Amino acid sequence: MTALTEPAEAETDPDAAARPGLIREFLLVAGLFLVYKLGRQLATGHTLRAFHNAHGVWDLERSLHLPRETAVQSALLHSDTLVHVANTYYATVHFPATLAFLVWLYLRRPAHYVWARRVLAVVTAAALVLPFTFPLAPPRMLAGSGLVDTARIYGPSVYGPPAHDHLSNQFAAMPSLHFGWALMVAIGLITATRSRWRPLWLLHPLLTLLVIVGTANHYWLDALAATAMLGVALALLRPPHRTTTRVGRGPGRIVPRQRVLAGAAR
Repeated sequence: MTALTEPAEAETDPDAAARPGLIREFLLVAGLFLVYKLGRQLATGHTLRAFHNAHGVWDLERSLHLPRETAVQSALLHSDTLVHVANTYYATVHFPATLAFLVWLYLRRPAHYVWARRVLAVVTAAALVLPFTFPLAPPRMLAGSGLVDTARIYGPSVYGPPAHDHLSNQFAAMPSLHFGWALMVAIGLITATRSRWRPLWLLHPLLTLLVIVGTANHYWLDALAATAMLGVALALLRPPHRTTTRVGRGPGRIVPRQRVLAGAAR
């Protein structure tokens, strides 16, 4: 995170001295990930409802004239390598990318780190409610959809047979936290930086969206539900304001923060 996260102008960070304690934040973030995993496991045992809801979501998408998930998957299936890369992305990028995002903010933008951690916590907590009230089988399990389970056929797969997979709840497709977290990573980095290249971070959620749909792990509506939840969280939790340090005789002259601090120490 250099070219896309390097600010284009010098900025002051009034909360830099108030960086949260490392051990406390480690426990909070670890707790967030554990709640995400354990909470989804608790919402198991609704197989019939999950498949009934899956057919309802599929029919709703068609009535809304949303693109068929099969179109994205067909593009992936043109190449065994491409579909394998997509499965690998789905299996390995989700957690590490979010963790790297939080670590970078903690070290470089402490105030934004606290904001981003709170937003992720709110979205994750809200997302854990839906599997209890609206269990949903993923499209790869939906008979008659024309979709295949690319992870099972081409690998790698993070899921086992649903009847024997006790480590995850495969009937918690909505919302897609894969997409929700990826979108927050992009929004967080765009908000916390000033590089002219920072809009490129939106490629991360875009690629994630194509992967989760193309591998038949999520419907389009799963991503829309995650986006709506994130939007509510962002409306409730505003990012911190950042200012630029302008000193000197010339109007609008910007002096890097390091020089300002050095001058103050003399």
